[in-house]
Amino acid sequence: MSLGKLYGVGLGPGDPELMTVKAARLISEAQVIAYHCARHGRSIARSVAEPYLREGQLEEKLVYPVTTETTDHPGGYEGAIADFYELSAKRLAEHLDAGRDVVLLCEGDPFFYGSYMYMHERLSGRFEAIVVPGVTSVSAASSVLGRPLVQRDEVLTVLPGTLPAPELARRLADTDAAAVLKLGRTFGSVREAFEEAGKLDDAVYVERATWGQQRIEPLASVDPASVPYFSLALLPSPAYASRQSPAPAPVPAGGSGEVVVVGLGPAGPEWLTPEAASELDAAEHVVGYGPYVARVPQKAGQQRHASGNRVEADRAREALALASGGARVAVVSSGDPGVFAMASAVLEQVAGGHGPGVRVRVVPGVTAAQAAASRVGAPLGHDYCVLSLSDRLKPWEIIEKRLDAAGAADLVLALYNPASRSRTTQLASARDVLLRHRAPETPVVVARDVGGPEEDIRITTLGDLDPSTVDMRCLLIVGSSKTRAENGIVWTPRSY
Repeated sequence: MSLGKLYGVGLGPGDPELMTVKAARLISEAQVIAYHCARHGRSIARSVAEPYLREGQLEEKLVYPVTTETTDHPGGYEGAIADFYELSAKRLAEHLDAGRDVVLLCEGDPFFYGSYMYMHERLSGRFEAIVVPGVTSVSAASSVLGRPLVQRDEVLTVLPGTLPAPELARRLADTDAAAVLKLGRTFGSVREAFEEAGKLDDAVYVERATWGQQRIEPLASVDPASVPYFSLALLPSPAYASRQSPAPAPVPAGGSGEVVVVGLGPAGPEWLTPEAASELDAAEHVVGYGPYVARVPQKAGQQRHASGNRVEADRAREALALASGGARVAVVSSGDPGVFAMASAVLEQVAGGHGPGVRVRVVPGVTAAQAAASRVGAPLGHDYCVLSLSDRLKPWEIIEKRLDAAGAADLVLALYNPASRSRTTQLASARDVLLRHRAPETPVVVARDVGGPEEDIRITTLGDLDPSTVDMRCLLIVGSSKTRAENGIVWTPRSY
């Protein structure tokens, strides 16, 4: 006897007419219909599929033992749910072993926060398992709202409301559009996160999209006590919203705003100076490369403008335009903003005529070179040179000439941007240039992700340096002829 097949069938957001033709056919043909439900026995999934059910089908009602995290199970909520999934899988396996096909109903899409996935991971290794996708609640909410989710190069982020409010706020601030699911008891913290991210006024609350009891309201006006689980918070496409709104009044030249270019240090908040923290707190807008903006503590009402890694000039112009309207703008950089970072980019745009009348200040930060040096001792204890190996903004011939000069001058070198996915040969070439002037035994410090969760500090020599072990997150310190390395400590004497 052949085994039965397991079908995870997505039902869409609630309107039975939004179910796929394939889902409707499989439901009507199945020998066994399975669905999850709470202790009261009613199943939303079954009610959506009901028009396609037929007489004589076996029904497997999988009743959740708990619907909140309160339980007397010895393993707590997670233990109770794990036992429930194991028991449910065994019940479905009995039908499949008997050769009966089983359709497991799932609201929305089975693999989009769907309960089906827990059966899939337990049964797909033994039985043929076929997943039928469904329209998600996110797509449904966008359609009933009549607003696009994302356009062109915008980024959509889907988040569970169960995340801590600070983490939600950070992610909301760093995206163009968002959908936050699993509201209900989490609504208060979700609303707080939107407010902290400065996006509460743009967010919309959608409840039971496409159902008869559908409800749409501005998120800011929703009563938390009225929010069920089947609801979400939507932050639609900002580009669409801007086209529907009246054009802003032109900003007069010579505004009274200010741009402060702030160094965040090389890693976490412990590297941030009090002066930098104060400037970030005072800013109305924070502008910068996405990962750096994400490191800035959240503040209610503060607007964040994150962008990619290769648009320094665009970032600088955006900051100056905001300040031209009188705003206080912080442009953030990792390390020190004056070392291969945004201070030069901002001042270059000012010199080009952007942001006339805008004040620009630079607030220093701990550099990556200083951080790396501190981990091993004092390799920068005497004269040293800071050089970037990236040839994106200058030709390699210039880099090689400067390496040769620094090597001949017997300077310690701090090498930024030593390698990347697209730049795989420069470091080996740089090593060869320096070996013209330095002994192979010259100490080299390879510092990766200093202060971060993947920090790795290695001490090697110029002759043994393996470029394949170095990536963009590394900084190298190459010693002079006087630099010493003993017992994991590297230092350059103050006197020659």
